Amino acid sequence: MTTTNVQLARRWFEEVWNARNPGIIDELAAPACVGHHEGGETTRSPGEWRAMQQRFLDAIPDACITLEEVLGDGDQVVVRWRCTGRHTGTGLDIEPSGRPIDVRGVTWLRFEEGRIAEGWDSWNLGGLLAHLAGV
Repeated sequence: MTTTNVQLARRWFEEVWNARNPGIIDELAAPACVGHHEGGETTRSPGEWRAMQQRFLDAIPDACITLEEVLGDGDQVVVRWRCTGRHTGTGLDIEPSGRPIDVRGVTWLRFEEGRIAEGWDSWNLGGLLAHLAGV
């Protein structure tokens, strides 16, 4: 099961984020999935997750996530990633700065029956927002 979960985690980043295919969210995430996102936001369904993702992509429409390492053990998969792009939109409630972004983070996913049941993101959102605001 670990190999399959690792493959599913890779699909989450490659297809949901990089290919911008929101339909995959319903396939990969359980209906009652819980996401614990940086900044304290919690999502409790695929629909809420889609809205959160869209706010980020509205701010950084060319965001590209590179998977640096993916490790799995049973129903748990940890992904170390890097996100690059340029801040050209208003999705994070900050006027577009045109500044490039380059952030690294970790996402920990827990799978149940081949779908994401819960996930935790850890990265420096505060640092990114300060950079975009020119602070």
